[in-house]
Amino acid sequence: MLLAPRSLLRLLPACLALLAAPFARAEADTDKMTARVETCEAILREFQADPQLAIPSEVLRQAKALVIVNQVKGGLVLGLQYGYGVALARRDDGSWSIPAFIKAGEASLGLQLGGQRVETIYVLMDRDTVRRLFDGRVNFGVDARAIAGPRAYEAEKMTKDILTTPVLVYGRNQGYYAGATIKTGWIDRNDRANWDYYATPYLLPELLYGNFVKPTPAVRPLVDFVAQITR
Repeated sequence: MLLAPRSLLRLLPACLALLAAPFARAEADTDKMTARVETCEAILREFQADPQLAIPSEVLRQAKALVIVNQVKGGLVLGLQYGYGVALARRDDGSWSIPAFIKAGEASLGLQLGGQRVETIYVLMDRDTVRRLFDGRVNFGVDARAIAGPRAYEAEKMTKDILTTPVLVYGRNQGYYAGATIKTGWIDRNDRANWDYYATPYLLPELLYGNFVKPTPAVRPLVDFVAQITR
């Protein structure tokens, strides 16, 4: 049955809305991922602006990668911690990669109540540890030795052993103290987010160590700030 012209006109807005929906979702996802990059940048800036939290310059100068994670933890008997983050790696020429998206989480058993925001910065001190991210889910403290890193005001705790530890962990209000061996939740690559956000088929190795994908204006401030504090 053929529709009258007026009926077709009434259907037109609905058809246009259906056609526009995928583009609207894509734009919303891009905005969400941009907000995640901006949150991770804010976490790093806030850490470095607070003498009680700041990562020492000596650690940053030797860092091979930074992983910035933002998580929410909550539960009653089974505690769940899930969140997101970005990873940036130092290339052979000293420049820093674009921030590649990652996922993060943890599960624990025991009496626990309420929720908590958990902000953590992992400083990876060797290339082998960075490459562990390529294979998927990794647990710092289990798959690679991890200790709480010294703060900027703890210069006396800066030792060669600390600087050669694969992972130095910096958390906000986590009760860490320098040199303590710790276990963390898991970190996993987020290929889908990277493909969609950067419009590229490349995976984490190419994103961290290649020059195939250039920084977008939205991620440039984080890349520039990392380059500034790691000189």
